[in-house]
Amino acid sequence: MIPCSLSFTALGIYAMRRKKPMWFWSGSTVHEYEIRDIPAYNRANGIMWLCYSSVFWISTVLGFFKVAAAGIFLSIGCLGGLPFLIIAYQKIYKKYKR
Repeated sequence: MIPCSLSFTALGIYAMRRKKPMWFWSGSTVHEYEIRDIPAYNRANGIMWLCYSSVFWISTVLGFFKVAAAGIFLSIGCLGGLPFLIIAYQKIYKKYKR
């Protein structure tokens, strides 16, 4: 779980520090002319990814005590988190779109 946790955390930090607009979908791009406040847009995008990574970190810690509980939490968090990511990104994009 630690590599997955680190990956999503790194993605969130990368999004926050990026100078150009961060994308969401693999293979897609968000052009600079589409976003009116790039630093705020990237910060919101990074926070979204950091929140999603928290599911993996919590599962990692739970796994040291109760493996079954960690698996259940991870399953619910990942399945519930995917729609959250999509909805959250759409709101972020609409908020900062020109």
